[in-house]
Amino acid sequence: MTHLDAHPDPLAARIVRRPSRSGPSLLGGSIELPPRPCTHEPATWVSPWTGAAGTVGTVAVVGAGKMGLPLAVQFASHGWRVVAVDVNPAVVAAIEAGRSHVTEEPGLDEFVARERAAGRLTATTDGTAAARSADVVVFIVPVMLDDEQRPDYRHMDAAVEAIGRGLRPGATAIFETTLPVGDTRHRYAPRLAELSGLSPEVDLFVAFSPERLYSGAALRNLATYPKLVGGIGDASGERAARFYASVLDAEIVLLSSAEAAEFAKLADTTYRDVNIALATEFARYAERIGVDISEVIEAANSQPYSHIHQPGIGVGGHCIPVYPHFLLAKAPELELVALARRVNDGGVGHAIRSIGRVLGGLDGEPVLVLGLTYRHGVKELAYSRALPLIERLRFHGATVAAYDPLLSPEEIEACCATPWRWGEPGPFRAIVVQTADPQFRTLDPAWFPELEVVYDGRNALRDLAFPEAVTVLGVGLPARGGRLRTVAPAGA
Repeated sequence: MTHLDAHPDPLAARIVRRPSRSGPSLLGGSIELPPRPCTHEPATWVSPWTGAAGTVGTVAVVGAGKMGLPLAVQFASHGWRVVAVDVNPAVVAAIEAGRSHVTEEPGLDEFVARERAAGRLTATTDGTAAARSADVVVFIVPVMLDDEQRPDYRHMDAAVEAIGRGLRPGATAIFETTLPVGDTRHRYAPRLAELSGLSPEVDLFVAFSPERLYSGAALRNLATYPKLVGGIGDASGERAARFYASVLDAEIVLLSSAEAAEFAKLADTTYRDVNIALATEFARYAERIGVDISEVIEAANSQPYSHIHQPGIGVGGHCIPVYPHFLLAKAPELELVALARRVNDGGVGHAIRSIGRVLGGLDGEPVLVLGLTYRHGVKELAYSRALPLIERLRFHGATVAAYDPLLSPEEIEACCATPWRWGEPGPFRAIVVQTADPQFRTLDPAWFPELEVVYDGRNALRDLAFPEAVTVLGVGLPARGGRLRTVAPAGA
């Protein structure tokens, strides 16, 4: 661990060139790291802010969504004046009223109310005006995939156009949205310079610093995970690192370039996609030989160099199914990355084939899908595997109903399926579990007298007793009950 300089500068003391190895090892399974306590001293607000220790300035956070709003209040709580920028007037109105429109983050409501009352947090739809007052601009605007699985830059391009017209000399622009490698330097730094008339590395500093937040734990994550930063040059990297050192309690890791930081985020998320694909292939083999894959994974991970993830019906959310395609957009030769995407996306087809074998086909069969969001506890449908699951079930002739405790019947109907109300008797011959919501463990099989097969895509119901006539299939679990009571001999 090498510090940037040796003089007694409290900001420099927080910045390192390599992540510290002093924390507990994550090998052999996931653990929860403790957040670091805040040790920042009160700082003096200045304008313009030039990175001096003991000073803070004004920051515009562009994109006040479920990740942007936690960042905004984190910065405000450390003394910065924060302008949250969003294209949605309802989001801006909520923040201006001291309310959080993001409901899944514990403590966020209180933070927003406190920082708004203190005058450190405001909101606007006018990005250009926000940039004119900002020393630092943090972009956290979605970049997702288009219909051809290529990066869709529409929202980020629009945000850059608005902000670029207002940047003032000495401004620092930081991209937290995950981007393909090279985009910070080659796509956005030149455009910001052109729009503002400023010169990169002279009076405009541009850097990439990926958000590393988990829905439902964003504020905790900000005090836990090392903050990676990389600039388009040395001046940009150091200016951005000093900003984060003034607002975050976690370790700040200044990498050699924006490309290294971009690649680090893509490597992180793609590793998880590949690992889950490997676990899923292990699960398919475990099903064939009648072995419980969870027992195998727990045993394997008792060796500290093994860190096998959990298999499932597929991978959803804004990150893991998306960012491997950002790598492939620039490096299509990465065969293992492409294969992992195919394996994980194939989970839906495996589930449908498994159900169809039990029922003898799906045409006209009533099917209930439990869980529509991409992950239980998060009200978000982004890349949820429930959507292609329902589409494929209908393609094969099934009639589909669905339930999710996070969604109203009206939202379910608008989204994709006929809503089913919890506890109502139903004619379903098949149930597919797509999220691991704890409520599903209280399901009563007596509600479904016609039930023949359960496909538990998250192994959430493994301890629930079903009638012997019902075939229960899990991911990497021996089939139990019903028509599939035998398995191939070990080694088959």
